[in-house]
Amino acid sequence: MDLGLKDRVALVAGASRGLGRAVAERLAHEGAHVVVNSRSAGVLAATAGEIASATGRRVVPAAGDVSNPERCEALVERTVEEFGRLDILVANAGGPPPGGVDDFSPAAYRDALEVNLMSTVQLTLAVLPAMRKNRWGRIVAITSVSVKQPINGLLLSNTARPGVVGFIKTISRDLAADGILCNVVAPGYIHTARVESLVAGQAEARGVSREEILDGMTANIPAGRIGSPAEFANAVAFLASDAASYITGHTLQVDGGLVQGLL
Repeated sequence: MDLGLKDRVALVAGASRGLGRAVAERLAHEGAHVVVNSRSAGVLAATAGEIASATGRRVVPAAGDVSNPERCEALVERTVEEFGRLDILVANAGGPPPGGVDDFSPAAYRDALEVNLMSTVQLTLAVLPAMRKNRWGRIVAITSVSVKQPINGLLLSNTARPGVVGFIKTISRDLAADGILCNVVAPGYIHTARVESLVAGQAEARGVSREEILDGMTANIPAGRIGSPAEFANAVAFLASDAASYITGHTLQVDGGLVQGLL
């Protein structure tokens, strides 16, 4: 299927590694030019070079902290300066640390909201003028299946990420008439460094092996395995494309059937 992404311009946050990198690579393979962002300038530059070499597309690294509203505006300005347009925003940020009710002060909750909610809000507000100018846009926010089914031990994530869904669902009604479609993609257990870190932490806390923790995770996944970043990126690329022209305000879980809710 031709997704109609050739020569589109995408800004992908949190793209130096993990899910963000996989999304940036998939969009570039589909023919899009990509501005990749993360806080790690050195890793980001290497990532941009590798994706550009593999895909033949222009991939521009732009380091910065997306919890800072001025940095979000600067990222959008840089993208428009480089390519003359901005068609796709993938709002993505690293998850907050694991823990429960006795582990965090109010400041930790504020930090989680700044990184996981406000970064999406700030990036979205910054991209709207460019998308409205062309009357075409795709905003895809990456969250977690915790927005549908809280995950044990991830209190900050369970608290901060549902706000992204409320924001995206609400603005989808306002922006559809401008040709801008807004959706959320909620990954379950995907094989990334973050999931590996969570597995290692649980194994140490329980005094068991990594394999035993993984077996426990996959036992609740109907697909019987943890997903790959490439599988997740396929879903994002679809929602960012012409093929998803009648889908907005939706939260798509990519989880191998983990979440059992009807909606």
